[in-house]
Amino acid sequence: MPSLNIVTLAGHLTRDPELRYTQAGSPVANFGLAINEKWKDKDGNAKESVCFVDVEAWGRQAEAVGEYLHKGSAAIVVGGLKMESWEAKDGTKRTRLKVRARQVQFLGGGKKGEEAAPEPDAAEGGARSDAAALPDIEPEDSNCPF
Repeated sequence: MPSLNIVTLAGHLTRDPELRYTQAGSPVANFGLAINEKWKDKDGNAKESVCFVDVEAWGRQAEAVGEYLHKGSAAIVVGGLKMESWEAKDGTKRTRLKVRARQVQFLGGGKKGEEAAPEPDAAEGGARSDAAALPDIEPEDSNCPF
């Protein structure tokens, strides 16, 4: 059976992206994404939870993320899951699951006080779509349990 590793997330950045370059000169941006979930329980009480996800973007996409996104920016991330493991200073083995972004779609404005970010060219690894084309979904108004 073939494997499939695709993740699509929409949320807000929890911190400013950290843009750095590898020794080979490849750009990589790391940032956190908060995905909020709102619903009503069976008694009609409003409920909310937040999922925090670490994301990394590479290449031109990483440079665009570093230039145009900031803490609080809304974005859609399409990518795949990546497991990282390392040994901590105390000798224990640690693991972390993160998302390696293939596309980051900017929603809303650019950096504070600037105009909205231009659409990245698809040839540069960016997603080309109109955010207004996304469906307007209000989870708290649906009967969906999650």
